[in-house]
Amino acid sequence: MFSLFPSAVPQSSNLRLNLGCGYRPMEGYVNVDLYGRPDLVLDLETFPWPWSDNTVAEVQLIQVLEHLGRDPKVYLKIWQELYRICKPRARLIIEVPHHRHDNFYDDPTHVRAVTPLGVRMFSQRLNREWNQRGYACSSLGLNLGVDFELRDISYQPSSVWFQRHPEPEVNWQLLLRESQVYNNLIQSLRMVVEVMKPA
Repeated sequence: MFSLFPSAVPQSSNLRLNLGCGYRPMEGYVNVDLYGRPDLVLDLETFPWPWSDNTVAEVQLIQVLEHLGRDPKVYLKIWQELYRICKPRARLIIEVPHHRHDNFYDDPTHVRAVTPLGVRMFSQRLNREWNQRGYACSSLGLNLGVDFELRDISYQPSSVWFQRHPEPEVNWQLLLRESQVYNNLIQSLRMVVEVMKPA
């Protein structure tokens, strides 16, 4: 197990982190959590994190962000730390329960919904565009000095969806349309986010 002293924490310029690994460590990553089987025991709500600026090439956050930042200031600081430690063009792989699925509500340690629009609020490009159009969206990227672009979203349909639509091919447009009306159709979503920094 790695020491919590920063001098003993790996500082390679091409680190890959699996934050909130729990009992699912990943080979080739520094596995980090307060519980489970991590390489490094760390409370992700305590700052600063023990990695140097611009040293991380990829971060996995699999079923993690929904557990962090009950206080919005803490949640926003997590995004600032991600931005600080990541290299230009680094990738964040984020998987969360869908905010309209019972899995999100059933776990008492889930403290916030993480949605694609919520992630897009950290894009300075979109912040400027929304400001020019007069939209009432929070300009989190500009306000916090971070910049992330949401590059891909994929959805995991639930068993309820397949009961309603047993066809072998998922009609993704219908899934997204119906999920705006009905709960429990999407179990989880996965987002790929790129860190936008000058090289």
